[in-house]
Amino acid sequence: MSVIGMRIHNIATDQLKEEGNKHFQAGEIDQAIECYTKAIKVGQDKKQLAVIYRNRSACYLKKENYVNAASDASKAIDVDAADIKALFRRCQALEKLGKLDMAFKDVQRCATIEPKNKIFLETLRRLGGEIQAKLKTTFSTDSRVQNMFDILLDEEMEKDKKEKAANNLIVLSREDAGAERIFQNNGVHLLLNMIETGKTEMVLAAVRTLSGMCTGHKARAMAIVNMLGVDKMCSIMAVDNEEIALATCNLFQCINDSLTGGDKRDYGKEASLVLAILLSLLEMVANKKVSGYGRDQALNLLSKNVPRKSKKEKDHSRTLFTIDHGLKKILKICGQVPELPDQLPMTENTQLIASILLNKLYDDLQCDPERDNFRDICDQYIKSKIDPNNMDKTLHAINTISGLLQGPFDVGNALIGHQGIMEMMVALCSSEREVDQMVTVEALIHSSTKMSRASFIITNGVSLLKDIYKKTKNERIKIRALVGLCKLGSAGGDDYSLRQFAEGSTEKLAKQCRKWLCNPQIDTKTRKWAIEGLAYLTNDADVKDDFVEDEMALKAMFELAKSNDKTILYAVACILVNCTNCYDKKEMIPELVELAKFSKQHVPEQHPKDKKDFIERRVKRLLKAGITSALAVMVKADNSILTDQTKEMLARVFLALADDPKDRGTIVAQGGGKALIPLALEGTDAGKTKASHALAKIAAISNPEIAFPGERVYEVVRPLVKLLSTDRDGIQNFEALKSLTNFAGFSEKLRVKIVKEQALPDIENYMFEEHDEIRQAATECMCNLVSSKEVQERYLQDGNDKLKLLVLLCGEDDHKLQIAAAGALAMLTAAQKKLCTKMTKVTTQWMEILQRLCLHENPKVQHRGLVIVLNMLNCDDDELPKKLIESEILEILTVIGKAQDNPKRQEPIDAARACLVKAMEMGLIKPFNSPS
Repeated sequence: MSVIGMRIHNIATDQLKEEGNKHFQAGEIDQAIECYTKAIKVGQDKKQLAVIYRNRSACYLKKENYVNAASDASKAIDVDAADIKALFRRCQALEKLGKLDMAFKDVQRCATIEPKNKIFLETLRRLGGEIQAKLKTTFSTDSRVQNMFDILLDEEMEKDKKEKAANNLIVLSREDAGAERIFQNNGVHLLLNMIETGKTEMVLAAVRTLSGMCTGHKARAMAIVNMLGVDKMCSIMAVDNEEIALATCNLFQCINDSLTGGDKRDYGKEASLVLAILLSLLEMVANKKVSGYGRDQALNLLSKNVPRKSKKEKDHSRTLFTIDHGLKKILKICGQVPELPDQLPMTENTQLIASILLNKLYDDLQCDPERDNFRDICDQYIKSKIDPNNMDKTLHAINTISGLLQGPFDVGNALIGHQGIMEMMVALCSSEREVDQMVTVEALIHSSTKMSRASFIITNGVSLLKDIYKKTKNERIKIRALVGLCKLGSAGGDDYSLRQFAEGSTEKLAKQCRKWLCNPQIDTKTRKWAIEGLAYLTNDADVKDDFVEDEMALKAMFELAKSNDKTILYAVACILVNCTNCYDKKEMIPELVELAKFSKQHVPEQHPKDKKDFIERRVKRLLKAGITSALAVMVKADNSILTDQTKEMLARVFLALADDPKDRGTIVAQGGGKALIPLALEGTDAGKTKASHALAKIAAISNPEIAFPGERVYEVVRPLVKLLSTDRDGIQNFEALKSLTNFAGFSEKLRVKIVKEQALPDIENYMFEEHDEIRQAATECMCNLVSSKEVQERYLQDGNDKLKLLVLLCGEDDHKLQIAAAGALAMLTAAQKKLCTKMTKVTTQWMEILQRLCLHENPKVQHRGLVIVLNMLNCDDDELPKKLIESEILEILTVIGKAQDNPKRQEPIDAARACLVKAMEMGLIKPFNSPS
């Protein structure tokens, strides 16, 4: 570059630098950074650039971006190692980043260059002390870690000491510094020794400690996986112990989150490690040596981590890999028949988890060729298992189709329609073996899930199911055949005009289901099928009305819902949705109904017992039978079993239960408040909204500490704030505002949380709302929030109409609205004296509105108006008190102040007297005789 070109560049750089300096001095840090960044791009001179880097480092320090501050300071130091400003700025940044030893070296160099600088010497002394304290803590932590391991690995040590040491180790591992000390002190090897003991409590402590060490730290997670080995971790999860399997599943999840989460540093082997874990989990799925609990957790991990979290993500390679390498293994799980010999170990939930996984994998596919491949693999697998000479293999094929029908229904539906499959199922129904009949009847039940398919089954299978039901003496088969009939009998849904069976038939079927459900001598799995039957039959209003009147049947269902067999959850949720009528109903427009009748189209009819008073009666019966405690247990089920659809149904039920304010105390007492929080945070959009609405209903009238004990109360705020969205219904907006009003009036921490969740803009918008009740609720909410410093700051800011709106709302005719607006204004003017003066400038009507408040017939409104006057008399503006006393306000104060004491109006009388006393103290009026 020519000399002239260099000079032009330097001049441009200098101009940008000077501009940045001006912004920095004015406190405009973002603009300063922008100018310095532009200067760096055009700058050529190294010394000039060093100064700019040093200046930008100062900006980053102000912004608390310590990584960039240290980086810029280092670039300046590279040019001039004695740049004292750059050295000290890097020292400050490194200290904030926790790198005390490096910060100490920088300030040591500063002190060497300027030995008399008091700031450098003080920083040197302080950092030296902090480093010593840190070393002391580190050595102390190291000795504590070693002591914990000594206690845990000492076979003669007392049990309670071992438990305490195990808990301390787990707690320590959850802190990054503690996890690092465990890791550095040969902790992984010692934890492996604990696992090798084979004692449950030792294995659990070791696995939970490893989970803590792997959480949020990619490098450490990778090191631990390499030291333990994926196979070893799988072998731990494979043991026949539910707690250990669950703890190991959590360890795998922590490792996966660390490898694929927010830490973007690339160590080069993450992808291969994730793939190795995926392959190992697929191997576990169909491995005979794996326990049922281990198999469940392997399937859960695949279900949670293989399909995409969102369809917006383009990469679904893990799904394709899983289908290619593991689909047949998952199908093998679905095909297991526990009653036959040589089957894989499973729990009650294993096959349903496998079906859910199949559904998620199929749903994650992006195009027809991928779906065709999925169907082809399933087709080949079924064909390979069908063998006329081996009934066990054929039964496996039929059960696999059942699994598919419970997962990707379309795939299972296509398979059952293949030539020969239905005929084989009909033949198996006539088999003498109980297991053949049982598996086939279950397949028939699952195949009639959709109404379009049910029409085929009604034609071909109803007589078959009736025949089995009448002839078999085996209760287990009888109940399954009955469920099939129940399902077919409910194909018309809640449409009274589309009943499939003769009048009274569904009630008879339901009565038999209730009889089996209440019989404790029948095994749980068989009683579960009674609930499945009722899930279909309760579409009929007569059936659901009879069911809620049968308290024994309700309690039996709730007890089963609390059992370990979680495959029942969906059916229970269906029954509860049907009984409370909380499903979505299309609005019937009378004109369109008449038009449909005229054109001889079918018009759905409502059953007389599906009217509001019947529904309310059923809700009361359910609450009395203990529905809330059952729902609270159901919500805690594993995520793979508790699908988003089931969560949505439970949320709908909760919302129906919370409709009557009188019932909300019962819901809270039985743990309903806590149970709603996870439903409001996870699931379908409709489910989260329904759960949030139920939370709002409860939170509006409950003591937050009782309804949501401990830290849970802060988790409730976000769902409530989301209900303020303009996309939500007016009733949802209103109840969210009422609940936030209750929270805001409870504690400062809750007020801070509401502000942090960005609720203020929405609340302020609703203060402009035309709907009177919503506007009043928003103003009441703001009234409770204004005691927060951050909210007061918003009212102090110029360039908005927030304060003007409050003043104008005080002039409205609605008493409740006036109480809220005047209360907010009274608190604001008491907390921030500047607002007293600002209030007189936002609108010319302020005096008239204030006089109206002070003359108001409602003592609460009047009291708030007089408190505002008192705050204005106490303000820092000398002219404002004079203006008040020179107006008609003085006459109003005199009249109220001279009034006789009156318990009903004592607050405004006392406030008026306080105003007059203040005016006298200020010399604005002369004393007057108070009433005798």
